[in-house]
Amino acid sequence: MAQVTFINNPVTLVGQEVVVGEKAPNFTVLANDLSPVTLQDSAGKVRLISVVPSLDTGVCSTQTNKFNQAAASLGDDVVILTISADLPFAQKRWCGANAADAIQTLSDHRDFSFAEAFGVGMKELRLLARSVFVVDKNDVVTYAEYVSEGTNHPDYDKALEAVKEATK
Repeated sequence: MAQVTFINNPVTLVGQEVVVGEKAPNFTVLANDLSPVTLQDSAGKVRLISVVPSLDTGVCSTQTNKFNQAAASLGDDVVILTISADLPFAQKRWCGANAADAIQTLSDHRDFSFAEAFGVGMKELRLLARSVFVVDKNDVVTYAEYVSEGTNHPDYDKALEAVKEATK
């Protein structure tokens, strides 16, 4: 299991860590309009899944904005999903305030389904651990980064390169 800290304090991750080369587990999260969204809703596309503890913090906001800006260069075969435990209403507000219209923000607040499926739920905080995953058109995980310290940035370049590789 990935070892993660948050503000330099160790946290316990709940769920099953995903491994590159394995089929991505399905999950159910909520869209900003409270409708359920699953991994299968974007079947046939490459998915970049950006996971943040809370959109209303500096690193999370930067991470989400970077992937939103990168979306234009990735093509129509790529979907960017940003998942957090924030309420859908807060996510919608954040998107409006940041002109984030090239990504889909999704809430795992209700069921913690994504947290458990991908092994990113921080038990002590009921937040998601910062991480990035790439899932190809065949639902195989081709990239996984569990950021070791929750207040650090992920490796944006490696994640975007993994997306480009998956679209070939």
